[in-house]
Amino acid sequence: MRPAGLRPAWLAAGVVAVLVAVVAGLAFGSVSLPPGGVAIELLDLIPGVRIHSGLTEREVAILTELRLPRVVLGLLVGAMLALAGAAYQGAFRNPLADPHLLGVAAGAGLGVTAVTVLRPAGETGLPIGVPAAAFAGALIAVALTWVLGAAGGRDRSPAALILAGVAVSAFLAAMQTYLLQRHVESLREVYSWLLGRLGTAGWHDVLVVLPYTVLTAAIMLTQRRELDVLTVGDEEATSLGLHPQRSRYLLIVAASLGTAAAVSVSGLIGFVGIIVPHTLRLLTGPSYRSLLPLSLLFGAAFLTLTDLLARVAGGAAEIPIGVVTAFLGAPFFIVVLRTTRSAAA
Repeated sequence: MRPAGLRPAWLAAGVVAVLVAVVAGLAFGSVSLPPGGVAIELLDLIPGVRIHSGLTEREVAILTELRLPRVVLGLLVGAMLALAGAAYQGAFRNPLADPHLLGVAAGAGLGVTAVTVLRPAGETGLPIGVPAAAFAGALIAVALTWVLGAAGGRDRSPAALILAGVAVSAFLAAMQTYLLQRHVESLREVYSWLLGRLGTAGWHDVLVVLPYTVLTAAIMLTQRRELDVLTVGDEEATSLGLHPQRSRYLLIVAASLGTAAAVSVSGLIGFVGIIVPHTLRLLTGPSYRSLLPLSLLFGAAFLTLTDLLARVAGGAAEIPIGVVTAFLGAPFFIVVLRTTRSAAA
């Protein structure tokens, strides 16, 4: 039976979710702005549109200079982590696959830590080589997980892949700890990054991650049909004219590059790649023709709203967003694990 395509109603729901998340993320915080005025001011930013929002100059400055870059970064990072999670799950045919559980985020984190602690003295801000180092670390990590997951044979079970990912993550975390021990002066900066954060000083981080997000998202979205075919098995996929390994490698490289770019600017934000795709899979069905684009939209909305929660829940002391996603994702992962084990029994 042919997998169901993307339903217009769900696509519209995803767009609405993104719009609501954007307005909420811009309106609320330490200084509250009227949501209606925020929406009108966003329309006023469109070239050729001139509408008076009623916001003061100070409120407009808060919206456009402080909150808007952060919200846009949240949209990009959330979309990429959710999309990468769905792509990994399809490529590995493993419902538990996730950028963090496969060791990809740990590899990217080690790459970022390396270029941060080894950069020239006096240099501040995000090093130019961060995305490349994060991508190299992510690709090495997923390759190690894939090899170790074979567990002495060609059949890579979900449990074997998860155990391999945990082992690879632990090894890379140990290397990261060693680097930090040797460069104590960078400990605070790297530790703050490890907890996950979306705070930016402007549009720099957005411009760093944007081309990677656009490129990798386009690649993964064009592979929606191939992912649906891969779910029936490699032999059946080959008989249908697909090259399973080539498609799988392309998806893994694209998802790793996107994850690396997101991690390089946001730090380690976990569980987005499990929460969003699995929730959508329960609501809309298993077809990747709808799952991938909806993961992109709802992942963007989810992380933007989670960042808003992190900003307002802690009062003056902002909660790291990685802590919030872990608080939400850990019990969700347990539920998914139990459901997967029950289905396999």
